[in-house]
Amino acid sequence: MTDLSPADRDEPVFEAIGLKKHYDDGQVQALRGVDFRIGQGEFVAITGPSGCGKTTLLQMLGALDLPSAGGLLYRGRSLPEQSDLAAYRAREIGFIFQSFHLLPTFTAEENVQIPMFEGHMTRADRPAHARDLLNSVGLGTRVRHFPAKLSGGERQRVAIARSLANGPSVLLADEPTGNLDSENAEQILTLLSQLHREKKMTLVLVTHDMSIARRASRAIRMRDGKIIFDGNPSELSPDS
Repeated sequence: MTDLSPADRDEPVFEAIGLKKHYDDGQVQALRGVDFRIGQGEFVAITGPSGCGKTTLLQMLGALDLPSAGGLLYRGRSLPEQSDLAAYRAREIGFIFQSFHLLPTFTAEENVQIPMFEGHMTRADRPAHARDLLNSVGLGTRVRHFPAKLSGGERQRVAIARSLANGPSVLLADEPTGNLDSENAEQILTLLSQLHREKKMTLVLVTHDMSIARRASRAIRMRDGKIIFDGNPSELSPDS
């Protein structure tokens, strides 16, 4: 996107300075002055109880919502002040949600192509790229299947392939295993870890599950809209 020039490797991908988010005319304070930096290639888990602000924070990073106060920088530039946030979301960020958000009347291949309409790829090249992405997540034989014919784990793999459609440098995952059984959840977490390593992507994952948070290289724990822990996941305890 034109507003975001290439940044130096040492510059953080995200930087929050006194970040606040209020709802209902200030009656609900979802974020209460949050400060952090996330570097290129980090795998950060954001954890905490329901209502602590972790999903709100992820939405801020993805420009799905805007701060009420404070600063939020993407590669050194104010994210809320970018002129085309839709282009930022389409080209810079890959989203993975708990509920998959696949279109039921589209095949796996067609679902993966959806973000490409906001990218630079030609119409003729999109199907082959979608098939390559589905193959990379282990669904090379399921490209023509509709979501109703796929298991929960397979649907999430389609969603992950879709998140990679425009070659983003950042993946934002909101409870990506929340609707999966333990076996499929493990497979999805392994796949996300593999993508993080191989593509050197920045991965920010929201989870309420402490065991998942400990798989990250860094954990941020929130409570009541504030960060109460930021460090090595091995030092994270249920009461920290």
